[in-house]
Amino acid sequence: MDALTAPGGTGGYQMLYRFAAGTATQIADGRTAVTATLPQGAVTGEQSWLTVKENAERDTALFVPFLLAFGVLGLVMSALIVGNVVAATVGTATRRIGILKAVGFTPGQVVRAYVGQALVPATVGAALGVVTGHLLAVPVLAKTEEVYGSTPLAVAPWVDAAVISGALGLVTATAWASAWRAGRLRTVDALAVGRAARPGRGRRAVRLAGRLPLPRPVSLGLARPFARPARALAMGTAIVFGAAAVTFTVGLGASLGEVTKARAHDIADVTVAAPLPEPGPDGPKPAAEPPADSAAIAAVIDAQPGTGKYYSSATARATLSGTPGTTAVVAFIGDASWGGYTMISGHWFTRPGEAVVPTPFLTATGTRIGDTVTLNGLGESATVRVRIVGEVLDTRNDGMEVLTDAATLTAASPDLTDTTQHIAVKSGTDAATYTAALNTALEPLGVTARIGGPDRSSSTVLTLNTLSAILTLMLVAVAALGVLNGVVLDTRERVRDLGIHKALGMTPRQTITMVIASVLVTGLVGGALGVPLGLLLHGWIVPAMGHSAGLNLPDSVIAVYSTPELTALALGGLAIAILGALLPSGWAARTRTATALRTE
Repeated sequence: MDALTAPGGTGGYQMLYRFAAGTATQIADGRTAVTATLPQGAVTGEQSWLTVKENAERDTALFVPFLLAFGVLGLVMSALIVGNVVAATVGTATRRIGILKAVGFTPGQVVRAYVGQALVPATVGAALGVVTGHLLAVPVLAKTEEVYGSTPLAVAPWVDAAVISGALGLVTATAWASAWRAGRLRTVDALAVGRAARPGRGRRAVRLAGRLPLPRPVSLGLARPFARPARALAMGTAIVFGAAAVTFTVGLGASLGEVTKARAHDIADVTVAAPLPEPGPDGPKPAAEPPADSAAIAAVIDAQPGTGKYYSSATARATLSGTPGTTAVVAFIGDASWGGYTMISGHWFTRPGEAVVPTPFLTATGTRIGDTVTLNGLGESATVRVRIVGEVLDTRNDGMEVLTDAATLTAASPDLTDTTQHIAVKSGTDAATYTAALNTALEPLGVTARIGGPDRSSSTVLTLNTLSAILTLMLVAVAALGVLNGVVLDTRERVRDLGIHKALGMTPRQTITMVIASVLVTGLVGGALGVPLGLLLHGWIVPAMGHSAGLNLPDSVIAVYSTPELTALALGGLAIAILGALLPSGWAARTRTATALRTE
């Protein structure tokens, strides 16, 4: 060890222990046992594998509430649409059920026949869905094996069993309820009702709509949901969840944008950073010249026309009693309160001796605002004490940071030579022109200025935004399919009425208007109910995502919706309804009058 230690340096080595059990208490007991006989001061620090595991899972944990929310939305909407399709399919066969009863079928036989009929395509669909799910999961699991070097991964058999049994159970329950209701009808009633709505249902709505100063096709369409309230309710529920998904996604994207801005911690127009050391075969190469004097850099910035305000930052490393590893201490020279640091609680430091820290620091050290912590190993002084006055949103260094004024560390005299300057230019000054002129002046000092801050992007945020957009499009498509199914059934059920309307002079354009108008009320109500649901989902999921990553989020990250935006989102339900009604309206417009009249 002496031969390997540089002159004037402190030697040391790391010991790795594997214990029989892996709980936090057992690891602490094992650590005590293996260090009990060592002399005082021999152990400079220790770290449990549980801490490493928690750090490795932090980014993954961020996705869990997000994926759960979309998963639940998708399952609910799928269940609604499957139930709606099966119930509507059986419901449109009421006249055929009457014929079956007329030739001797009992209600129980009718139920069994239609449950079996529904289970045939459901079984095929469930099998294809499971196979498709496996084909999609295999490359993801293979990539996971490659990244983590784990044993072969596969979808657990109980997942397949749960998916198939859940889908078939849903179809069976829905088909049984619909067929049992139709099977209990008197034979004469089943034959008389056929595929039409119950006589008299929705007449009051038709009369009220007819009094509105609207074209007749529009008033006929607006009254249609009241003739089939159960079907309108099913379509409306699908629209509610579709609008909720869109609202949640828009809010999530805005919240992640706020988090990205907060993580960047730098709204400076121009940044002057110390040059990074060049990599070498045995680590970074030593600098050929001493680092540029921060005072000289500050003098150049002061003399540069267009400079508005600026501050400097440098990072040192310290240790905390009772906390493994080191903690980054970010020292600021000048007023950095405008630099883009987002406060969660408390306030930015205003004098030497005060500090702000991220949420993970408070959690790891068991401290809170108002407490005092001692920083060790900063330099000549043994300790530096700082009082925590604020909690800041910061994810760098796993949240183990202390942000304070450089004057706080004067007694310790740490190495703060590698400073970064953060500059805000005066109003009306072009940042690119300013940066070019500043680089010319800084060239003798060996540093370079660049536009913008050091960290304005995040692969995690990009991934979450992409995932949320894809999943939202899928949910919107599912909601539109639910509307499509309802409108198709309703249109085919009313095909004879459409023939009568066409015979009386209704044009294809008016037919399209009537069919689309039949979903307007449902779309508006669904959008109006879906937006509050999306707001509730956003208000629950976004803080949960922050807590999963060990972070508290400020109000600026949660309150991201504006009134015009909410109004537009409420109209999103109407857009989903119209999207689902376009194809059936075109089919209704193309149907020939004679064909429609012969349908019954």
